Amino acid sequence: MADSFYITTPIYYVNDLPHIGHIYTTVMADVIARYQRLCGRSVRFLTGTDEHGQKIERAAREQGVEPIELADRVVARYHRWWADLEISHDDFIRTTEARHQRAVAEIVRRINASGDIYLDNYTGWYCAGCEGFFPESQLVDGRCPDQGHPVELLSEPSYFFRLSAYQQPLLDWYRANPGCIAPESRFNEVVRFVEGGLRDLSISRTSLHWGVPYPSDPGHVVYVWLDALTNYISALGFGSDDDELFRGFWPADLHLVGKDILRFHCVYWPAFLMSAGLPLPKTIFGHGWWMRDEAKMSKSLGNVVRPDHIVQRFGPDPLRYFLAREMSFGQDASFSDEAFAERYNADLANHLGNTASRTLAMVARYLDGRVPAAHGGAAVAEAATQAVGAYRRAMDALEPHRALESTWQVLTAVNGYIQEQQPWSLAKQGNAARGPLEEVLGTSLEALRLTSVLISPFMPGVARNLRRQLGLGEGATNLVEAGGWGLIPSGTRVGDPEPLFPRLDVAAYLKELEMNDEGAPASVPDGPGAEPTSEQLTIDEFARTQLVVGVVLEAEQVPKSRKLVRMMVDLAEESPRQIVAGIAGRYAADDLVGRRVVIVANLKPARLMGVESQGMVLAASVDGEPFLLSPDGDVPPGTGVK
Repeated sequence: MADSFYITTPIYYVNDLPHIGHIYTTVMADVIARYQRLCGRSVRFLTGTDEHGQKIERAAREQGVEPIELADRVVARYHRWWADLEISHDDFIRTTEARHQRAVAEIVRRINASGDIYLDNYTGWYCAGCEGFFPESQLVDGRCPDQGHPVELLSEPSYFFRLSAYQQPLLDWYRANPGCIAPESRFNEVVRFVEGGLRDLSISRTSLHWGVPYPSDPGHVVYVWLDALTNYISALGFGSDDDELFRGFWPADLHLVGKDILRFHCVYWPAFLMSAGLPLPKTIFGHGWWMRDEAKMSKSLGNVVRPDHIVQRFGPDPLRYFLAREMSFGQDASFSDEAFAERYNADLANHLGNTASRTLAMVARYLDGRVPAAHGGAAVAEAATQAVGAYRRAMDALEPHRALESTWQVLTAVNGYIQEQQPWSLAKQGNAARGPLEEVLGTSLEALRLTSVLISPFMPGVARNLRRQLGLGEGATNLVEAGGWGLIPSGTRVGDPEPLFPRLDVAAYLKELEMNDEGAPASVPDGPGAEPTSEQLTIDEFARTQLVVGVVLEAEQVPKSRKLVRMMVDLAEESPRQIVAGIAGRYAADDLVGRRVVIVANLKPARLMGVESQGMVLAASVDGEPFLLSPDGDVPPGTGVK
């Protein structure tokens, strides 16, 4: 397909819930996909889930459910997250789908036809956490070298792929296509690894049953990496009669992956494709890790960040901006609530939000809310032209953080221009200064229009809001057309100015997080079978907690919160109690009225987004989703729970 662009994320394991690492990769892929659409290209954007393998089978067994039940629960959570974050993927592939299994069977058939598969016995140190075997020489203190997981010695019959035969073809491909792996440090890392020699790869298992049955030998299942990597072509219809997407979009323009799975994508995947006689991807980009306390985030370390509170409190765009701006693409970065709050105030509230609100307010006050014909401002126009060029070069070079730097240069230029020209002073001079006044405000509006275009891949919701306030349509579809200067139509009536980013009281916000007002409580289990985190209590200690039945008299969602509901609850006291709970994602406020709930009545009051909560409603948590606890029957309000 002419001028097409195919971008993929890794497919995410379903033995855990989405965290900041998954969110980062997917948001950045979305930013790149939106930018390519803005450039007029036909884009295909794929994400999905990896649902096979030993650790998923084990996680399901530990939780007392079937693997597909675990997969379905977690996949539903991914769909909710991607909707909340405005991820614009075109497809979501699951490795349990029939279309994927057909593609796996076809690629195995092709590799076998090339003579690159043989049956033998395999004995090796297997890491369930990484879904891979490691030579004993690579183990570190008896654990896997990648992430320190425990390993076990396994011996079983296995089909093998002749990976060793592809050492030189891979090296030839790397050297002929130096941009096939990025950034350069990752390229050098992969080349060194392959130069060290490749061993044949086990591609089937008999010790587990949760996977794609091996073609012609159903006693085996296909090795998880051959299974998982095939998703990039199974989602395009490879192996089926309807392969129009495969013919139009393959090879992929960009596989975006974390650096910890670089070897699988840059060694195994191209070797599989070579053997199957299929084109190789154009670029595999290994981005860095988000760190917490100088360590990579992982569930086993207990330092995973799931930034629910940011999205609930601010919406998705400030988080999207922070992730894109804070990490130099390809390098590691540190996640902290302090850094988020500082960027929110400095970049978003002060720079972008303040520029928009004061410009629009002056247009409403001095120009009757109409866009003037004049928008000269030669210095601002020149800065904007240079910024657009730098923005495009940065995005094409996969440097989105630098593209945002260029965008903010437009805001810096227009802010300096406003301060220099002082339109408030020009307005006082009446008709004598009408021309200069219109030029200053017209130039400022044009700079904001252009800014709305440049931020649209990063903050699509804010871009739409800004354009609406400017009196424009939903958004530009082509950067070539919309990235010029002087394009805002004169005479357009601007909308009512609204703050894009209300300024944040950083100290109060951090205190809020300490109180777990809208943070993700560390003590909430991830699902059935999760171990309790609290210490054992004596019966006397438990008796201090006053649990009572209440009836919800009224309920409403807390303004500007996606999750909080304010309820007035009858506890048979002199007046109803006000209770705030993070349950709006599951329960509509109107449906709560008349419902019986169980309340912790002697909990110290706390403020959640400025609303006092005089107790806590009890709910079970399944995959982070609340299920309210209710008595069995019409128990009177105020009845104690023991």
